[in-house]
Amino acid sequence: MYLGTINWLWCFYYFKIVTMKRITEFRKLYNSERGTTLAELKNTYRKLVKEYHPDKFQEEEKKKEAEEQSKKIIEGYHFLVSISPETALANKDKYVESISNNLVIDFQHKGQVLRLDFSDGNSYEYFGVSRDVYLKLCQSDIQTRFARRKICEVFTYRMVTQQPVVNSK
Repeated sequence: MYLGTINWLWCFYYFKIVTMKRITEFRKLYNSERGTTLAELKNTYRKLVKEYHPDKFQEEEKKKEAEEQSKKIIEGYHFLVSISPETALANKDKYVESISNNLVIDFQHKGQVLRLDFSDGNSYEYFGVSRDVYLKLCQSDIQTRFARRKICEVFTYRMVTQQPVVNSK
């Protein structure tokens, strides 16, 4: 029991470091803090996109740099919006419905990101999920229950896709 607690604590802190690195990188790009609202984020996004729009530059080298920066700006905006507390709160009922009433039909682990696909067509990415946690999910008798208890309630997440479920009749 004690060893499991240490393992979970280690995973939790490791998750914090990995996820926080990505979040910190995007927040630095947006010059924002933890409590930044979606409206403030959107204003900063618009300003940055205007500033680094590739069409503003004449030289080919600067155009390419601006294009790369624009990609980072867009990726950062979508990422920060998807993990913001406002977004999570707005989608909480739908999230709870997905994880409570549906089975995990597929999962994929890459790096520290675990993607869970639920039977209602919703997919979520969980950040900072270690290989150990992933292996425990794979070896679990009831993977959906393990995911609900040890992943869905612990790790920072974002909705990736919502696809319609086709009922075969």
